[in-house]
Amino acid sequence: MPRSPNVFAGPYLDRLAHLRKDEAWLEAVLRSGRARVVPIHDSRNLLSHTDAGYDAVFLDVAAVLQDPRCGGGDMILLGQQADAVYFAIELADPSAAVELVTGTEARFEDLRTTASQLPGDQAGVLAYARAMLHWRQRHRYCGACGAPTASASAGHVMKCTSATCATDHFPRLDPAIIVLVTDGERALLGRQAAWPEGRYSTIAGFVEPGESLEDAVAREVLEETGVRVLESEYHSSQPWPFPSSLMIGFTARAAAEAVPRADEELEDVRWFTREQVAAGFPGLPPPQSVSFCLIEHWYDSGSSVPLRATPGLKTWGSRRR
Repeated sequence: MPRSPNVFAGPYLDRLAHLRKDEAWLEAVLRSGRARVVPIHDSRNLLSHTDAGYDAVFLDVAAVLQDPRCGGGDMILLGQQADAVYFAIELADPSAAVELVTGTEARFEDLRTTASQLPGDQAGVLAYARAMLHWRQRHRYCGACGAPTASASAGHVMKCTSATCATDHFPRLDPAIIVLVTDGERALLGRQAAWPEGRYSTIAGFVEPGESLEDAVAREVLEETGVRVLESEYHSSQPWPFPSSLMIGFTARAAAEAVPRADEELEDVRWFTREQVAAGFPGLPPPQSVSFCLIEHWYDSGSSVPLRATPGLKTWGSRRR
């Protein structure tokens, strides 16, 4: 297992699911001085720069609700961390949030590129907020009858406003497997044509209806590389809110004589030894990804020097601890 939780994962927040329908509690906490807003604009999060990377900027809920540019209420309850209770809100005017920040310069940034430079608990809260607002934006109308929906249960349900339908729509995730295939001494990695030169990664794909995770692993590996998986084992998972995936990590074993071949999704796929990885080719995925953790798990099991301490290692990005 990874030495620390994957980025965006971990028990960073008490989600307070049992209080989402308690209107009296919600009103009280919004007046308590403990409520903080996680502002989102155009799928971006409000961050400030620090010597270590970035910090999330959380706003006082009273200031947000009093500023007409912030769009009023309709916030989503995320949960509690320490003594603060967090709510997500989509802002039409980003300047409103930036002007509410005092003591530091802040701007809206893409979480995909900044997550590794955030403290782990902050990254998890921001990812949660981003995913929930993405889901709500795409469920403004009922998928059953087409009527408008309205937010309920502190933003965790979009309810059809038609009295004859009244369907409840809940947040949805797209499960995807991601797998490192090895023959023990070598790791099977592939690259897409659009990636930077020299970058390779593990095999991944979405789980199809009626398919188990293990079946998805075997199918995706065979489709993309031509290699047959002999066995697979769950490793770890990672929320991936770009826009709404859950990456379910596996390790798998293939026969040593398996010969890979690329398909239309991959420009190249090949076996790599630990010696090649240590020498800097291939370039590996960012350390904040579950893909890197899968490679690290294999590499460290057969090396006296951990992957993260290997001098010649090349990765795309770095991870803040």
